[in-house]
Amino acid sequence: MATNTFSSAFRKIDVDQYNEDNYREEEVVELQSPPGGPDENEVVGLMNQGKHVDALKTVLRNAPLGSKNQQIKDNALNLTMRVLLAIKSSQIEDAVNALDRDQVDVLMKYVYRGFETPSEGSSGHLL
Repeated sequence: MATNTFSSAFRKIDVDQYNEDNYREEEVVELQSPPGGPDENEVVGLMNQGKHVDALKTVLRNAPLGSKNQQIKDNALNLTMRVLLAIKSSQIEDAVNALDRDQVDVLMKYVYRGFETPSEGSSGHLL
């Protein structure tokens, strides 16, 4: 015969968490990027000073990766394309070598997006 132990430890387990019907989407942790994307005035100022590599780093560092606002993403893409097209073809390799690994990953995302929406002469420059 079973003995009564007066134990209530079994009640502390939430069995509903294992039910397939109670699926909860995990919260997406915001990446360390500003909600508004890169500061256009800062980037244009760097480009006007001829500091294209610094402008590229600024755009990539402040990319709106976690944003769900398509307008912010499109503005960041357009600004990044302006920076990339301002860099001379002979200086692209040096600019990419100055980036860290995470910035190169973000740059590749912009390059692929740039191929989706090509402008005049941009596809050859992105290659």
